Amino acid sequence: MKTLAIVILNYNGKKHLQTYLPSVVECSEGHDILVIDNGSLDDSIHYMSLTFPTVQLIQLKNNVGFAQGYNDGLARIEGRYKHYLL
Repeated sequence: MKTLAIVILNYNGKKHLQTYLPSVVECSEGHDILVIDNGSLDDSIHYMSLTFPTVQLIQLKNNVGFAQGYNDGLARIEGRYKHYLL
């Protein structure tokens, strides 16, 4: 079991991913970064796959909201990490 997963919920946030994800990647060496995409309709997924291939992507089919988005995404990685940083 790994120690820490840094988990970010995204919904149509390509602009925010462009602004903040580079520093998250730079400052989180040794830890996994996961982005839960909450059914985005913008270019977030394509941007991430091209620019940050080491960031793991969990895709939800629809926008289910903040809490449910995190709950559904975290359920997919349950038991793989000791701690989650949201």
